[in-house]
Amino acid sequence: MASTDFLAVLASGGSGLAGQAVPRWPRTVFLAGAMTCLAVSAAAHLLACHSRRFNRLFWQLDYAGIAVMIVASFFPPVYYAFLGDARTQLLYLSLITALGLLVVGLMLSPARSSPRLRHLRAGLFVCMALSGAVPALHALALDWGHRECHLALALELVMGLVYAAGAGFYVSRVPERWRPGKFDCVGHSHQIFHVLVLVGALTHYAATAILINWREAMAAVAAAGGAPALTL
Repeated sequence: MASTDFLAVLASGGSGLAGQAVPRWPRTVFLAGAMTCLAVSAAAHLLACHSRRFNRLFWQLDYAGIAVMIVASFFPPVYYAFLGDARTQLLYLSLITALGLLVVGLMLSPARSSPRLRHLRAGLFVCMALSGAVPALHALALDWGHRECHLALALELVMGLVYAAGAGFYVSRVPERWRPGKFDCVGHSHQIFHVLVLVGALTHYAATAILINWREAMAAVAAAGGAPALTL
């Protein structure tokens, strides 16, 4: 009974979709995760120079914040793509949350905050993002006939490419490795990385808006009696 009640809460109470607004809490989770990541990153860049201890601590938190943002990014597409299927929502969100907690634990280890392991950190973040291919393909198979689903997935692919490009700049240290000292103030790879993270987050927000509008359009059709109502 407890399991059934939890799934009902995840599905927003088990009431019909018709006549109701699509819940916004998954988008709020993403925004909270993104703002947490960026706020911790800003604090790290500001305070890491305070001392050796602060340097190690804040860079560890910075890396953990990236993992938090990736996990939070999964909530809107998984929730809205599988609206009405609480078990599938719970499965995918539990798996990515567990993976995220594992990566956060690794990032908080002092031994893994070394600059020498930047390739490992980038690889872990990319693997977390790529794990989204499974629910994305699942959702596409279920909603193949809906153009909005195709458009949202296309934006998510763009987001993935933007994040991957950012990771590439972060690892390769381009362009400063080509002309040392010329990009210390403007054009440094880390600056490019942060700009691409913002672009990726905005792209993901746009994809989320499409999914919300799509589900609300379906709710309007259901309210008019043109289709069966889904469960939130």
